[in-house]
Amino acid sequence: MGLLSTSVSITQYRVEGQIKAPVLDTIRAGLKKHTIDEIDNETSEQVVGWTPFENPFTPNFDTADIVIDTTFVFSLRIDKKSIPAKIVTKHLNLEMTRRLAESNRDFLSRAEKKEIKERVVNVLSTRIPATPNVYDLTWDYEAGRLWFFTNLKSANEALESLFTQSFKLSLIRLFPYTAAEFNPDLTGPEKDHLNQLKPTLFVD
Repeated sequence: MGLLSTSVSITQYRVEGQIKAPVLDTIRAGLKKHTIDEIDNETSEQVVGWTPFENPFTPNFDTADIVIDTTFVFSLRIDKKSIPAKIVTKHLNLEMTRRLAESNRDFLSRAEKKEIKERVVNVLSTRIPATPNVYDLTWDYEAGRLWFFTNLKSANEALESLFTQSFKLSLIRLFPYTAAEFNPDLTGPEKDHLNQLKPTLFVD
């Protein structure tokens, strides 16, 4: 989901930790190290990586502008291949028929069927392009806040993992409870009361 979309879903994070100075160079290095790879001609089913906000399909962090005022802006891209089951079934049957004809046999062993299926899936994977999904984010480094423009669970999990790998920082997802916990205006007794709260069940 894009930052400039007419409607957006947003997940807010608190960023824990300190970046080694110079900050801009360290962040750019982390982005370059984990830039998205292309898998269109590979057997890989999925790849996750960073990409520039302005040019998500031609990633180059050497030239990309990643700063707006005091905010870093870039994107997480997840490319995934999905081979329809019916296509796998078709090519699997064609290959098994060919193998039986060449060997003059009436059946194939379980191991042969497994080997043929793996080879068919690998061949199809190199022919089918990956579907890219781009999720923008803004990171106010000074405030320690990050806004990720999706609520999709798999995308958020990928972000949290890759962010830690890239910058050696932790992301804490903010929802009403965690936002209150980090509120500097809460007194000690109020924080104690907050920690004792339990969820309310609205269904018997």
